[in-house]
Amino acid sequence: MNTLIIVLGPTGVGKSDISIKLANYFCSEIISADSRQFFRELRIGTAVPSAEELKAVAHHFIQSKSIFDYYNVSKYETEALQLIDQLFPNKNPLILTGGSMLYIDTICKGIDDIPTINQSIRKDVIQWYETNGMDALRQRLFEIDLEYYRIVDLNNPKRMLHAVEIHQMTGKPFTSFRKNRLMERPFKILKIGINQDRKMLYNRINMRVDNMMNLGLLDEAKTVYPHRNLNSLNTVGYKELFSYLDGICSLEEAVDLIKRNTRKYARKQLTWFRRDHEIQWFEPEQVQDIITYIEHEMSVNNYSNGK
Repeated sequence: MNTLIIVLGPTGVGKSDISIKLANYFCSEIISADSRQFFRELRIGTAVPSAEELKAVAHHFIQSKSIFDYYNVSKYETEALQLIDQLFPNKNPLILTGGSMLYIDTICKGIDDIPTINQSIRKDVIQWYETNGMDALRQRLFEIDLEYYRIVDLNNPKRMLHAVEIHQMTGKPFTSFRKNRLMERPFKILKIGINQDRKMLYNRINMRVDNMMNLGLLDEAKTVYPHRNLNSLNTVGYKELFSYLDGICSLEEAVDLIKRNTRKYARKQLTWFRRDHEIQWFEPEQVQDIITYIEHEMSVNNYSNGK
């Protein structure tokens, strides 16, 4: 049976490097599940693999979209599954890696049947938000759907507004619709979690942000600054620099905010992933242990399938 290896974990922990080593070892290819690395205009701030890394191993869904393109998790599910089906005859296992929780979940479980929002309700909710602001939106989500509040990006009004719309239309929390359907996939899934001591992870994140600034993140942010209201740019690393460009804070304060918000996002990722007991956890330096685990699981899977 074909096997999809999912390499996941908090931002900055080294998933890309490990995925490349696994892909080289297994003569495989890499499918990105990082919803911001999709955008070709966002290279430095999303830690896109280097030109050498992209050349060494075939990558998919890296800088394949524009920030102006409408793209969502449902489209990703369709396109990624089609690609997986095309690659498996010649590449087994395949590597899927990233830290975007919903994008990983959709490949593993599928998208739930979320109700279509009545346009009058959508208009009412947006008007309420424009009148009351972000803090009120967060508080409302906290009151109607605490489970989603704990995992959603609280700086992303689009996702929070959608949850409020669902509740207003159905009287049920958004999370209740995200548990109704579990799709069976025609391949085995192995989930490899990468994590390390929190202090080491935070130091790694801080150093990575400093390196991004040295590579020219500010200049990259300036090029997309005129389009800062796009949802694709509601992204850690860019929105803080937009505040600096707006004159709201100093550059030093913006960089400190990037580090703090990246650490906060890493904690949220770990909270999400720790609910999944199918994940086998390793530290970044345990590449050989990961390979041994994958080979064992694949051999057991082939034996059970009579191969």
